[in-house]
Amino acid sequence: MATTELLTVGRHVTGLFIAAIFGLYVPVSSACECLWEGSFAEVAPDSDLVVLGRVTRKKGNAIDVEVDVTLAGPDWESLPRIWLKTRDYCRPEAGQFSEGQKLILALKKLTQLPDDGFNPSTPSVSYGRIGDYELSSCGGYWLTVEGLRASGNLVPGMPRYSHEPKMSPVLVGHVIAFLKGAASVASLVEASEEDPELKALHRNSREFLRGLPPLDVEAESESTPE
Repeated sequence: MATTELLTVGRHVTGLFIAAIFGLYVPVSSACECLWEGSFAEVAPDSDLVVLGRVTRKKGNAIDVEVDVTLAGPDWESLPRIWLKTRDYCRPEAGQFSEGQKLILALKKLTQLPDDGFNPSTPSVSYGRIGDYELSSCGGYWLTVEGLRASGNLVPGMPRYSHEPKMSPVLVGHVIAFLKGAASVASLVEASEEDPELKALHRNSREFLRGLPPLDVEAESESTPE
């Protein structure tokens, strides 16, 4: 093989090697990087809109939520569009949510867009539209609701960047009471730390004791030999 051909092959191999090394670092540099802003109890009071609602539609990186109760913010938002992750935006993946799922959401309103934030040719995958809302992943901005209970990164002290920490689900009414100023953070912390199995054991023990005949302490003491 001629010297010129060897040099060409060498440059090609070197270029591939450099590209491969560079490729290892691209995801890191383009990944979302944000400071943890706090649990739901910390971020919700400063959010533009806090709602209890159900996901009715998913399209691209956006979801539409039918509002059951507006907990904070404008009460005319009955079906807000909420934009989730694409590119390096610090938001949860759309795949984390499903149609019909009930959530409590603390949202930020989109008041301005980056220069490359909206592409008319891909309107369902973008940063969002002015007037819509975004859901951040840099704090406990959402709680999952099942039945009458909610769970998620609810109170201070839960692991940072964890949106499904180990906890005891808290009554939705308790969360609403906190947002309305009728319940304290301390009461939320206490509720989230309750062990449901231990609580059930205590309840079952009380029911068992109710079914026993009353204990005659005097009769027992008289029958006890000295």
